[in-house]
Amino acid sequence: MREYYPLLAVGAIVGTLTIFFAFLYIFALKRKKMLSADRRMSDREIIKRIMRYARPHIPAFVAAGAAMLFSIVYDVVSPLLIGRVEETVKDKFELPSLFWTLGAYAGILIVSLVCTYVQALILAKTGQKILSKIREDVFSHVESLSHAQLNATPVGKFVTRTTNDPEAISYMFTNVLVTLAKNIMVIFGVLGAMLLLNYALTLMVLCFVPFVVFFTVVFRKFSRDAHRRVNDANTSVNTFLSENLSGIGITQIFNMEGRKMREFGEKCAALKKSRRYMVLVFALFRPMVYLLYICSVLFLLYLGARGKINDVTLLGQKMTSGVIVSFYIYIKNFYTPIQNLAEQFDALQRSFTSAEKIFGVLDIEPDVVDEPDAVDVDVIRGEIEFRDVWFSYKENEWVLKGVSFRIEAGQSVAFVGVTGSGKSTILSLICRNYDIDRGQILIDGVDIKKYKISSLRSHFGQMLQDVFLFSGDIKSNIVLRDDTITDEEVLDACRYVNADRFISKLPGGIYEPVRERGNNFSAGQRQLLSFARTIVHKPSVIILDEATANIDTETEQLIEDSLSRIRTIGTMIVVAHRLSTIQHSDNIIVIEDGVIVEEGNHRELLEKRGRYYDLYMLQFEKENMK
Repeated sequence: MREYYPLLAVGAIVGTLTIFFAFLYIFALKRKKMLSADRRMSDREIIKRIMRYARPHIPAFVAAGAAMLFSIVYDVVSPLLIGRVEETVKDKFELPSLFWTLGAYAGILIVSLVCTYVQALILAKTGQKILSKIREDVFSHVESLSHAQLNATPVGKFVTRTTNDPEAISYMFTNVLVTLAKNIMVIFGVLGAMLLLNYALTLMVLCFVPFVVFFTVVFRKFSRDAHRRVNDANTSVNTFLSENLSGIGITQIFNMEGRKMREFGEKCAALKKSRRYMVLVFALFRPMVYLLYICSVLFLLYLGARGKINDVTLLGQKMTSGVIVSFYIYIKNFYTPIQNLAEQFDALQRSFTSAEKIFGVLDIEPDVVDEPDAVDVDVIRGEIEFRDVWFSYKENEWVLKGVSFRIEAGQSVAFVGVTGSGKSTILSLICRNYDIDRGQILIDGVDIKKYKISSLRSHFGQMLQDVFLFSGDIKSNIVLRDDTITDEEVLDACRYVNADRFISKLPGGIYEPVRERGNNFSAGQRQLLSFARTIVHKPSVIILDEATANIDTETEQLIEDSLSRIRTIGTMIVVAHRLSTIQHSDNIIVIEDGVIVEEGNHRELLEKRGRYYDLYMLQFEKENMK
């Protein structure tokens, strides 16, 4: 019995560690340390949705799988050849037999390397196609969301979902799944070869498999939790960077660098903590599998040496030196894929976590969508009517309260009121950036919900207070969606709104580079470019929302001249705090606290001496004081 004490000691160590991890797992579940309650999708659902992206590329995966089958022959056959070499050299040395064996070994190795290269090449191309498709789907879906949904979600979250997370899914297709399948086939292939070679020693190796399965299950649960923490922390860092790098000028103006640095440090510390937890989970699993591998080798060497020395059999199976050498290599080939499975499971959990986040974005239903019977509209005259419109951004916090008005086609109408009265909201509702709660909005006598959103918006030209310019050049920022617009048409639009006065002085003209957000142009120049952008697309309705708020006097005169020309194009709707810019409007609507309090032209409203008169006189006094 004493001769089995070493085996019992090793078994006791493995059993003790198994009990320890079992208690740790149960304790973690009871304390709800894991984020299983935060799960929105099961693995089956995630796999089902991910496979939709893989389905168009099944031929490529089949080809990669065939190459993989040839590549694993080396792992299964090479130990037999090495064992044969050992017996050939030791027992009866025959040089031709040795050459044939070595030649077969080299041939199998070359075929394996070539197949591995072909497999990697196919998967790399396929992975990039899948990666592009996922990113396009996420970006396209984000574009379909309403303004309210976009405002409610940090930009950094969308950036992470479009960049980092698809990378994890692509890696799953190009590396994880195929490698996972390869490792599983290697495990079963090696197991079959071991059974044919010596089933007694194979049964000894299989005694450790239940422990491998147990540690894998535990690792899988903790790994998902760890990757969720890392993913959330990474999103938090990206969100912080997206916001604060865009507003770094404000940070410097108010001398807030130290505070922002501390906040960034806290975000990084949280990310570091989550990554440390992930490393800890992974660091516990791989050594446990390695321990089982070492135990298997110890069992093999102990039983093999004992059988060889005492010339005894194990379950009727004789153990030669060649069998022991082959089994030593087989055990390594058996546990190496299992150890690799730890990395594959780790990457798989990361991919599943990323997929869950991506599908979370894709599952957001847009608030503003086309009605089933919506139609395209080819021509809009520009007649706009609000009928008892009620709207709120938050439930029961009304921004508009029963607003009703009518704008005739070709009219110039201005909305006036203090900040927060609902002026800009009206403009957003006309473009259907939001859907109203009650009432009806009609354009040319038809409810705007009867029009397709893209078709409706194509007839509007909007000029906002904060002009957004994209990186590129002046022309690309003016033509935007329509590449058929010629240089001459762009120049005509620029001349029409007086933008040519500064463009003609630029070295590149309309091809002058535009840096991020147009920061190489002044506010007035950006505004003139937005005017040209609007005019070149020939809109039926022109909307100006505080378009003259942040410009100098000289540029204001240029814009005033531009506005006088633009009024002849179609219906114009203006929101402006500078009442001098709207004096020539056909109709002025004064809105206060979401309710229309006055309506008429400039002269009529001054004669009424009501709210508009008060606003006008207050602004007049301020300008005189300057």
